[in-house]
Amino acid sequence: MVLNSYAKLNLYLRVLSRRKDNYHSLKTVFERIDLHDKIILKPIASDRIKITADTKLIPADESNLAFAAAGLLKNKFRIRSGVDIKIIKRIPVAGGMGGGSSNAVCVLCALNKLWKLGLGKKELVMLGRRLGADVPFFIHNTSFAKAGGRGDDVRPLSQLRKSRFWHIIAVPGIRASTPLVYQKWDKIGQKVRLTSADSDVKMLTSALRKKNISLISKILFNSLEEPSIKLYPEIGKIKEKLSSLGLKAVLMSGSGAAVFGMVCSKSEAFSLARQLRRNRTWRICIARTI
Repeated sequence: MVLNSYAKLNLYLRVLSRRKDNYHSLKTVFERIDLHDKIILKPIASDRIKITADTKLIPADESNLAFAAAGLLKNKFRIRSGVDIKIIKRIPVAGGMGGGSSNAVCVLCALNKLWKLGLGKKELVMLGRRLGADVPFFIHNTSFAKAGGRGDDVRPLSQLRKSRFWHIIAVPGIRASTPLVYQKWDKIGQKVRLTSADSDVKMLTSALRKKNISLISKILFNSLEEPSIKLYPEIGKIKEKLSSLGLKAVLMSGSGAAVFGMVCSKSEAFSLARQLRRNRTWRICIARTI
């Protein structure tokens, strides 16, 4: 079984407060993009989970979310057969683009069919929450969604089902640490009114529906940008470079380190990519809403 495992971007991410469980409450808007990994699953006779990848940047044990997803189903439903999982990695590792979470969802959905578990979306979401905050978004299989809670209370934005955007994405040669970024936010962040986040999400949804990039650029926001840039100054340099090329809608995704710019067309994205690739320390990707 071969599956595409798609990446995400956060078009809006406002951290509201630290919770008692040490996670953070937030409001976010997700966009799914066509940059993707390949996940290849094969049943095996032995009672084990085997995972391999075409890069050494991701682990091959239970700390890999794809492995953890298979283990979760295997233990919960007492599955005695095993599975071989191969990951062909194209989504930047530790880029804030949800690659690990997306991989986990592919494994959950594939094994649900392969092992004939009969799980519905609601059940998969509940299981997905145990794996990570971004996981439920990918289970919903939607182009855009808003989310609250830890980012796992997902509501698809069906009014944006026809909206499509092109993006130029630059990723520095660093691996951002999500725990460190949130620790930094705890030191410098400020609590905000929940209603202001709700209002921003509504305005952004309207701007996305109208495909008004000028208006979108005024609403894009990520609470984690400031702490991330303090920890990893190269992220700030990418933002400055994209802005100097005339891009107005520029934002870091998730906890970093990927930075994206929204553009009007495929040709504009490719033109910008040619200029940005002169910096050989950054990985440059072009992606579209899917």
